[in-house]
Amino acid sequence: MTTTAETTQADVDRIVGTAAAAAPAWGALTPAARAEALGAVADALDAAGPELVGLAAEETHLPEARLKGELFRTTFQLRLFGEVLTEGSYLDARIDHADADWPMGARPDLRRVNEPLGPVVVFAASNFPFAFSVAGGDTASALAAGCPVILKAHPGHPRLSARTGEIVVEALRGAGAPDGVFAVVFGQDAGTAALEHPAVRAGAFTGSIGGGRALFDIASARPEPIPFYGEMGSVNPTFVTPAAAAARPDEIVTGFVGSFTMGVGQFCTKPGLLFVPAAAGLADRLAAASLPAAAPMLNDRLHGGYVERLAELRDHAAVRVLAEGADPAGSPTSPTVLATTAEQFRGAVDELAAECFGPTALVIEYDDAAELPALAELLEGQLTATVQGSEDDDVADLVDALAGKAGRVLWNGWPTGVSVTHAQQHGGPYPATTAPGTTSVGTAAISRFLRPVAYQDMPERFLPAALRENNPLGVPRRVDGVLEV
Repeated sequence: MTTTAETTQADVDRIVGTAAAAAPAWGALTPAARAEALGAVADALDAAGPELVGLAAEETHLPEARLKGELFRTTFQLRLFGEVLTEGSYLDARIDHADADWPMGARPDLRRVNEPLGPVVVFAASNFPFAFSVAGGDTASALAAGCPVILKAHPGHPRLSARTGEIVVEALRGAGAPDGVFAVVFGQDAGTAALEHPAVRAGAFTGSIGGGRALFDIASARPEPIPFYGEMGSVNPTFVTPAAAAARPDEIVTGFVGSFTMGVGQFCTKPGLLFVPAAAGLADRLAAASLPAAAPMLNDRLHGGYVERLAELRDHAAVRVLAEGADPAGSPTSPTVLATTAEQFRGAVDELAAECFGPTALVIEYDDAAELPALAELLEGQLTATVQGSEDDDVADLVDALAGKAGRVLWNGWPTGVSVTHAQQHGGPYPATTAPGTTSVGTAAISRFLRPVAYQDMPERFLPAALRENNPLGVPRRVDGVLEV
């Protein structure tokens, strides 16, 4: 029976204990067997699509079309991680045979491979009730790596979380996974208790800077600290060059409005800052632009935080209102476009560049394109940064500055819409994430939940399959320095 009651400490201990007991068997399954299990989960979620989309619509105010697309993304990424498992390069298997003539002196037989960390706690997000929630990317990548998952449900969609969790558990069991490989817990205290449990080996989170930082501190303060992969705040600056502003002003204005209001501004990749040349008149075009109609935010808590942050921005002495809908602080919520100058921005970066999670963006007018690299350097770490430019622009210094600040740098695009693919990077320097060397979207996400183990002079019968001489898994390996595919 579906339940959303808060999980007790005793139940957390039982759930984590069961996950720890399941970890060796789940991690020991062949990659092909785990891929089959992930495919079974995807099939079960697709089959339950109408029911799940209905629950999500009731709890999140999101439109049906958006939810159907997000469910497709969720099952797609589960299957994509299955392909990663079947292909096998994620294991990074390496074999150095014993060599008496090695230049550094005789070397032993060394064999190295990635192995699963163990049980992982995943904290679901509110703004993507499928793709970053119960069966979302963190769950998919951790399960693919061979790690059991304890999923802390988000309070913004509890019934959807419970039902999705039931489907995932049933599908995994039907595919032969050991009991305890996946479970859902409810309540803030339960999530904290799970993260603190000594059997848990990593945590993953998508949400606010405050929430992510608090959990990161808990993970770091444990007697045995563990990796914590927090994807947190970002304002995703966009820099418009004078040439681009002159060549396609209407296209830029339309694209910007569509991007910062997408999903009622509740995307972590929303372009919250737009740097434009003052002489180009883009601010005037934005003031006259047609804004989308008011729409409800995901829940009252998010709306309350948005209204508070919007008031801080609107009331700032350096900020003026360019455009706004009929009821900017109401529910449903109308979009707002604010503006300031580069000079004023430099004097109040901390106040003006803090994230505003909702349908508001700040336009910063600059006088000289030579200012842009220095303006970029003022910003904290970001998930994304964008240049709207022309082929004749010399913006190498700006691109270099942005690459030092963000995990993904775009040219003539908009950051909303994160493709699930092999080369995707969804992460960045703090406070965008707590682990800038990793991603939470794309197939490279599996690396967060793996650790390398080297075996020295180990008898063949004790080696993991990926390291045995005849390569029974058929995975790519680097043997004596030569990559064998």
